[in-house]
Amino acid sequence: MEIIDSFLLGLIQGLTEFLPISSSGHLVLGEALLGGKLDKSITFEVVVHFGTLCSILIYYRKKIADILRSLWDLLRSPTEFSNKISTDSNIKLSGFILLSMLPALFVGLTMKETIENIFLNPFTVSIMLLVTGTILFATKFREKFANDLTGSSAFAIGLAQAFAILPGVSRSGSTISLGLYLGIKREKVANFSFLMVIPVIAGAMLLEVKTMIEMGIPMAAFWDLLIGFVVSFVSGYFALKYLIIILQSKGIHPFAWYCWAVGIAGLIYFW
Repeated sequence: MEIIDSFLLGLIQGLTEFLPISSSGHLVLGEALLGGKLDKSITFEVVVHFGTLCSILIYYRKKIADILRSLWDLLRSPTEFSNKISTDSNIKLSGFILLSMLPALFVGLTMKETIENIFLNPFTVSIMLLVTGTILFATKFREKFANDLTGSSAFAIGLAQAFAILPGVSRSGSTISLGLYLGIKREKVANFSFLMVIPVIAGAMLLEVKTMIEMGIPMAAFWDLLIGFVVSFVSGYFALKYLIIILQSKGIHPFAWYCWAVGIAGLIYFW
C-alpha cells in the first residue's frame, strides 16, 4: 500500500465519519474513480476506524467519564436503580444509547451483507447521496428546538442510524436530522448522535479485529498503518469539533449542497 493511499484513506475516513456526507459513500466513489487502486486491507480498516473512535473518546472524554462514574455507582448500589434512573441524567443517557443500538444491531447482524451486495456500487451511492442531501436540507424548515431526548426519540434516532447502513446515506446526517425534525435541542442531538455511535464503531471494529487476527498482522505495513491512524484521528477530531460549531450556528442543512453536487457528478460520471 502506498503512503499517499494511507494518507488519503485516513483523511476520507476521518472527515466523512462525522461530517454528514457519508463515509461509506465517499470510499466507494473514491475507489471507483481511482479504478480500484486503493488497497484497503482488513488491518488498515481496523486501524482507521480505531483512529476515528479515539477522536470521539478524546473529544467526549469528560462526558464519558461522567457516564462511567454513574454506572459504577449504580453497580455499587443496585437497590437504588429506580431512583437513579429517574434522577441521574447520565444513567438515563446510557439507557437511551442502549435503546438506539437495537435497530443497528438487528440490521447489522441480519441484513448488512445483503444490503452492501445490492447497493455497493458508485451509481447507487450517488443516488443515495442525493437522498442524504434532501434529508439534510429539510431540516432548514424546522425552527424550534425546545424538546428533550426521550426513550421513544432515542429509539427513532436508532432507526435512522440503521437506515444509514445504505452506502451513501450519512449516519450522522440521518441521526442528527431526525433529532432536529423531532425538535430536540441542536447541541443535545449532536452530542447524542456521536455518543451513541461509540459502541457501534467499537462493535464493528471488534468483528474486523477477529478477521485481522486470523489473517495475520503485516508488520511490513507499519508506517502505512501509523499514517492511516494519525490522519483519521486528527481529521476526525477536527471534523467533529467544527461540525458541532456549524450545527449550533447555522444548522446541518448547508451540507446538503455538497451532497447534491457530489451525487449529481457521480450520476453523470458513472451513467
